[in-house]
Amino acid sequence: MPAKSAAQQKAAGAALSAKRGETPKSELKGASRQMVDTMTEKQLEDFAHTQRKGKPEHVGDR
Repeated sequence: MPAKSAAQQKAAGAALSAKRGETPKSELKGASRQMVDTMTEKQLEDFAHTQRKGKPEHVGDR
């Protein structure tokens, strides 16, 4: 499932980095902290690899 906003895509990228051990989990905030605990690495990859072009910064900004 692709990310619906640029913010969601960025949060997924941060969570994916923590899931892989590249970033300390303690550095995560907000949605990315929740994503790392509730989503699989494959789900995070799908969100993180979404193209940002044409996406609103936040879902409500449409």
